[in-house]
Amino acid sequence: MKYVDSQRLLHELKHEVDELIQTVEAEFAPLTNDQLLQAPAAGHWSIAQCFEHLNTYGYYYLPLMEQAIRQGETRQLTATRTFRSSWLGDYFTRAMLPKPDGSIGYKAKAFKNHRPEPQLDAQAVLAEFLRQQHHLIQLLQQAQAVDMGRLKIPISIARWIKLSLGDTFRFFVAHEIRHVLQAQKARQAIAANAPWLVER
Repeated sequence: MKYVDSQRLLHELKHEVDELIQTVEAEFAPLTNDQLLQAPAAGHWSIAQCFEHLNTYGYYYLPLMEQAIRQGETRQLTATRTFRSSWLGDYFTRAMLPKPDGSIGYKAKAFKNHRPEPQLDAQAVLAEFLRQQHHLIQLLQQAQAVDMGRLKIPISIARWIKLSLGDTFRFFVAHEIRHVLQAQKARQAIAANAPWLVER
């Protein structure tokens, strides 16, 4: 990946998170628990399961992002003007992002510790997701002061592999975009098959 402006990257990521918050508040927060728990088809995740899946990643990555930023401040690893993704970080990010037409190129089964249960407190799941997004925005703002390339974070599925803080931000947000889109598609499928479930 070519070098990009560090501050611009953080600004773009914050903008994407802001859009996710707006989408959740407009499209999903008004739904009932039953609506959020309705699977669009057998073997497919409900809306609530999509968000609980994301929450499990937040429980892992958000504290590590915060810790990395503190380490950067303590070690005086001040921000650099540009940031460059590693080939692995760029690959993970691109694999997560939906294509322009909304289709998913790379598909993989969720790891066991990130598979959501079907019965959830759906409203609490959404509230937790929104809480995590506001925390993420704070971290993106704090990261403006540190070197995102030198600070490393182990990935959740193989902790001997580490990505830079900048790549972790990119992958994390791309993963959220992917599954919020999945939740939107679930809502559309439910509306088509059982419109009474999503009437407001």
